[in-house]
Amino acid sequence: MPSCPPADPAVLHRVEQSLGHPLPRDLSALLLQTDGIEGPYGEAVVWPAEQILENNQTFRTDPEIRSLYRPFDSLLFIGDNGGGDQFALGQASVRAGVHVWDHETDERSLVAADLAGYVRRALESGGEDWYR
Repeated sequence: MPSCPPADPAVLHRVEQSLGHPLPRDLSALLLQTDGIEGPYGEAVVWPAEQILENNQTFRTDPEIRSLYRPFDSLLFIGDNGGGDQFALGQASVRAGVHVWDHETDERSLVAADLAGYVRRALESGGEDWYR
């Protein structure tokens, strides 16, 4: 697994300011060690901080996405499986843990109790659909 340099703390601060809330501590700590994690098949297990910001802004504000799917305000998207499904940390009214959002059905399901469990399961998986 290729290693990425750590995220710049100033970038993490900008992400938090732009999203209007702090990043979860475990995600911030991870990004300060490595700015993203790529899985064994090239999937983005955890996106770099800039991509976390960009993708969350898109999911929350794009009119077409907003017309097709339930709101994403209670999810903080952090990665994807390479095939369209996205992984997100639950926030506010959503159960804590990491959830997968199925882009075809708009279903949201818990796949790991925490970020560490999610990363471990994704990296030890046998493919992009490990969570099914």
